Amino acid sequence: MIPLRKIATALALTFGLLQSGHAMAGTTVQVSLWDNGDHAMDMLDKAKPMAMGMMRQMMMSGDMKMGAMGITASLAEVPAGEVTFTVTNDSKGMIHEMILSPVKDETASLPYVIDEMRVDEEAAGHLGEVAELDPGKSGTLTLNLEPGNYLLFCNIPGHYALGMWTLVTVTP
Repeated sequence: MIPLRKIATALALTFGLLQSGHAMAGTTVQVSLWDNGDHAMDMLDKAKPMAMGMMRQMMMSGDMKMGAMGITASLAEVPAGEVTFTVTNDSKGMIHEMILSPVKDETASLPYVIDEMRVDEEAAGHLGEVAELDPGKSGTLTLNLEPGNYLLFCNIPGHYALGMWTLVTVTP
């Protein structure tokens, strides 16, 4: 039996932490990395890098569902502060990753290296990543994010161009 005084102390401590904000765990976003199977890369010759405005337009119109690969986030909007991305590679056979970069200009294309079929991560403002995940594996990335728009993308060669990206907005 737990003494009443210990229970009262635990409740007081918990209430005090909640009041001060220290017990607040931040926001968690579940992220799924997916593809349409072994033949997803067959569409690479038709893909080309896009400007952010084009990306947002595709997302709003629902055209992203037509991609050979993609990233799905459980939340498209999160409050500023601590954000944890819990990332799962839901592919049956491909390695994927998730990189986070700020969106500085929605009308500009990302710095895409055509011969390498990938985004120049440093030039894009790489903030962190969940590196190469084997199929079925998971990882996490936790960051304190300021208000703004952020891009989640896979930078395995060809994957970004085939639709492996999504946007997340951080609100004040």
